[in-house]
Amino acid sequence: MKARASFRQFSLSGRRALVTGSSQGIGLELARGLAAAGAAVIINGRNRAKVAAAVRRLRSEGHAAEGSVFDVAKAGEVAKAVPRLLRGGRKIDILINNAGIQIRAPLLEMSPANWRKVIDTNLTGAFLVARAVAPGMIRRRSGKIVNICSLGTDLARATTGPYTAAKGGLRMLTRMMCAEWAAENLQINGISPGYILTDMTAVLARDAKFDAWVRSHTPAARWGRPEDLVGSCVFLCSAAADFVNGHLLFVDGGFSVISGHHDPAAFLRPPP
Repeated sequence: MKARASFRQFSLSGRRALVTGSSQGIGLELARGLAAAGAAVIINGRNRAKVAAAVRRLRSEGHAAEGSVFDVAKAGEVAKAVPRLLRGGRKIDILINNAGIQIRAPLLEMSPANWRKVIDTNLTGAFLVARAVAPGMIRRRSGKIVNICSLGTDLARATTGPYTAAKGGLRMLTRMMCAEWAAENLQINGISPGYILTDMTAVLARDAKFDAWVRSHTPAARWGRPEDLVGSCVFLCSAAADFVNGHLLFVDGGFSVISGHHDPAAFLRPPP
C-alpha cells in the first residue's frame, strides 16, 4: 500500500500545463509526456497551422490538448495570450519554458540583429512568460516551472555564442526565480539536454564527422531522443519534486561528465 501511494506523487492529473515551443520536437514530446501523466496541455508556437496539427495529433492519442499561438519573445503577445488562457477561472499549474532557436556563426560574424533574436527567444522569452504565469501560481501558492536549458548552459562551442549566452543566462534565471518564488511554494528547476536528435540538430547529425564526435564524447555512445527527457520533466512537475528547487538536471548520456570535467578542452575543439 505504501509503495502504491508513493507512485501517486508522480501523477499530474488535474493539472494544466503550458509548454512553449511545443508544436514539434522536444517541446511536443514533453507535452505528450505531461499529458500521458494526466495533465491537460497547452501547445504553443508561432505557426498557427503547426500548433493546430500538434493539438490534433495529441487529441487523436487520447490526450487533453489545446493551442495558443504567440511569440514568447514579444512582450505584447505574451501579455495578451496568457490572460486569454486564464479566462473563466482557468489556471496554469505547470510552465515549461522550452521555446528556443539557434543561429550559428562565429562571434565576429554574428550580426547584432541575430544576436538579439536568439537572446530574446531563448532567454527573455522565458522571463516574459514566467512573469505572466507566476502571479496566479503565487496566489494559489502552488506551481511548477521547468526551464529547458542546454549543455551550452555550462559548456561552450565555437559558433554558438548567443545560444550559449542565453542558456547560461537561463540557468541563472532559474536560480533567481527560485530565490524569489520558492517561499511562495513554487518549484523552479531546469533540464539540460545533451545532444538530442531533433529538426534543429538534424543538420549536425547528418555530418558524419560531427556524429562521430558526439558519440565518442557521450559515454552512452548515442544521441539522445526527445522521449529521453520526458521522465525528468514529469518528475520535476510532480509532487515528488516538491522540495527540489533551483536545480539543473543534466540529461545528456554523460556528455557533461566527460567533456565538462575530465577534458574541458574537448568541448571547445571543433569536431575532427
